[in-house]
Amino acid sequence: MSQRILKNIVSFVFLIGVLMVLYPIYIENNKKEITKERLLSALLDGENGIVYLRSRTQEANCQSEGPLPDKDCTPGDVFEDAIKERICVSGYSSTVRNVSTDLKEKIFKEYGIEYPVEFGSYEIDHLIPLALGGSNDISNLWPKSAEPFPGFYEKNITGNYLREEVCKGNIALSVAQERIADDWTLIYYNLSETKIKELKAKYKNWADNK
Repeated sequence: MSQRILKNIVSFVFLIGVLMVLYPIYIENNKKEITKERLLSALLDGENGIVYLRSRTQEANCQSEGPLPDKDCTPGDVFEDAIKERICVSGYSSTVRNVSTDLKEKIFKEYGIEYPVEFGSYEIDHLIPLALGGSNDISNLWPKSAEPFPGFYEKNITGNYLREEVCKGNIALSVAQERIADDWTLIYYNLSETKIKELKAKYKNWADNK
């Protein structure tokens, strides 16, 4: 048997061995991605309708619940006229953004955080993003931290994902608003790794611009 043929056989056997190791990993990862897609689809299923949000019942001693706001202080709020046809116009958010410095200070105080804060450590987050029709009312605002993970950057790309899907007609606006207000992390954690990478490449973190 020539040396070349022997080398080819060794290379072939090695390739088969690599495939035997990697293929089960690929299959397992693929199953996880499919499961995530199904869970996300079920989570965001529903027809457009009236948005049901809690009322704001607390104005002091607010406590974030990990990556979520205090629901008594920040239950979420929307502009009544923010329909799909309006929010899907490019640049919509910048035309309605209106949060004064005084209001920011008040929100930080309610959550017991000294203001001003270090650049990139917090942002005044719209629980229901402006891009999804969220309002500038204090009931929709809270100081979202960058860390621990998932922080405000992950929250922001979750909102951008939902806006894209709403504007494509894949998700009802009212459903997106209610789900992100209730627990945005359920959406984020069910996004595929591929989708998260795609979103992070498309929507940069403003806090990186130091």
